[in-house]
Amino acid sequence: MLTTTPLLTHQHEAVAKLLPTRVGALFMDMGTGKSRTAIELVKLRQQKISRVLWFCPVSLKATVKHEILKHTDATADDIHVFNGKTNTRNVPAVLWYVIGIESISSSNRVALTANSLIDENTLVIVDESSYIKGHRSMRTQRITQYAKRAKYRLILTGTPVSQGVVDLFAQMRFLSPKILGYQSYYSFAANHLEYSDKYRGLIVESHNEAWIAAKIRPYVYQVTKDECLTLPDKLYTARYCDLTNEQSEYYALAKEEILELLMEEEINSYVIFQLFTALQQISCGFWNRHTTDPSGNPIEQFIELRHNRLEMLLETVDSIRPDEKIIIWAKYRYDIQQISAALADEYGSDSIAQFYGDLNERKRSDQVDRFRSDARFFIATPSCGGHGLTLNEANTVIFYNNGFKYSERIQAEDRCHRIGQTRKVTYIDIWTDCGIDERISHALAHKANVVEAFKAEVDKIKENRKKNVSELIKSL
Repeated sequence: MLTTTPLLTHQHEAVAKLLPTRVGALFMDMGTGKSRTAIELVKLRQQKISRVLWFCPVSLKATVKHEILKHTDATADDIHVFNGKTNTRNVPAVLWYVIGIESISSSNRVALTANSLIDENTLVIVDESSYIKGHRSMRTQRITQYAKRAKYRLILTGTPVSQGVVDLFAQMRFLSPKILGYQSYYSFAANHLEYSDKYRGLIVESHNEAWIAAKIRPYVYQVTKDECLTLPDKLYTARYCDLTNEQSEYYALAKEEILELLMEEEINSYVIFQLFTALQQISCGFWNRHTTDPSGNPIEQFIELRHNRLEMLLETVDSIRPDEKIIIWAKYRYDIQQISAALADEYGSDSIAQFYGDLNERKRSDQVDRFRSDARFFIATPSCGGHGLTLNEANTVIFYNNGFKYSERIQAEDRCHRIGQTRKVTYIDIWTDCGIDERISHALAHKANVVEAFKAEVDKIKENRKKNVSELIKSL
């Protein structure tokens, strides 16, 4: 296996520190390249390992696969992402296995299959290792027990401690019980935790934290965004999710309807815009469908669909330090409503400021003031909030989805990347693993308008025009 992207300075430092040890932890902020660093450690150990088991939250399985493909010469055939059919009888022999952490406790089939793959020379990675911080949970106990046979173990997270040093015990025990020297949680707690006499299980104080820090230091590389002085001033990362079966069905239907339309009229930018909008809406969990009744009269249907994009957003927010303000750009009003409701349930309605077209000028101004004071989240449409605002209070930006114009994207990016911003800004894109998002991502990377780029492809077709255009649309 070869890597295809260079390491940054802090990633070189991380590799240099952890390579001499068989176990280690990458405590690195989102956007600083934990996955790329882990992949480098795999490359440098590939002569010593039999396979890699990469445990991650279920919602991140597609993201991990994309990271491996992005940074190595691996093909999709070199990676097996555990699915509903994977079992001990049909699991293929490959280098990379990507497994959902939650599935280890919810599915005996997945647990048994994962366990069967681990031998002495396996490298076991636990991504977002805060998912195994609960020492009593079944997934923590199973993954820790299985990984004992593996010579190489690695954990990755940007938030190793969210509730105090108690979070470190299970993560360090996964790496090796020798690091802290405790064989049980209770001996660890007796030496380091003080519990409330009034409220059972409530930790009121921690002790000997400096001793814990000294014990784990040889096995941990830790860095924050602001410490990565050699990083560019804009940091980009992406997360991916799959279409649900319901989305896939409507996605195919939308393409069929456009193909029927092409039998009646010539393809043009407006028709392409209709198609792309429909496909993007479906990828976001809804479809404002324009069709006709049996008599040919136009009708409009609003269809809501099960989808994974919102769950991916919540997973992403959960991985960001709770003291960080976050800007979330979303294209559709439906997105704004769904995101706001989900974040309100999780963090409270007072944490949210909104900025979109239906608000008048005074309300928009009030929402900006709320974000600059107490609100943690600024949820806005790029078409409305992407111009004129200065939002330097945040240095983390999530694009829930993207528009079709590069100019709109760069304007939205620069709301918090302007004079007065003293920190590196991280931009996180949430993509669905489908043709329309691939088109948008590719166009934005090349600073292009996605509709016009697709239209240019159509215009290149000189012969058998209808047939080739149909094939082009089916490929989306």
